[in-house]
Amino acid sequence: MELHLTPDQEAFIRQAIETGRLHRKEDAVQEAMSLWEERERRRLEILVAVDQAEASLTRGEGRRITTHEDVTQLAADIKRRGMTRLAAEQNPR
Repeated sequence: MELHLTPDQEAFIRQAIETGRLHRKEDAVQEAMSLWEERERRRLEILVAVDQAEASLTRGEGRRITTHEDVTQLAADIKRRGMTRLAAEQNPR
């Protein structure tokens, strides 16, 4: 594969090699690909979560948040569930 980098990208890689951060130019490409793959996996996870949330709303599940009081109550519910979960993890049966 032939790869064309901008002069700034070349300088960035050269600096990384000079400082010992990378050993070869190929290491930069491998790291870039790993980061891209990770970002794409996270993106797909988000899209799946959005699809699940939309399906849940279509089924009439969920709650409508329209006031400050609704937000405050939701935050309290999340905190309570989180504390319950944390306590369960710290005290397994």
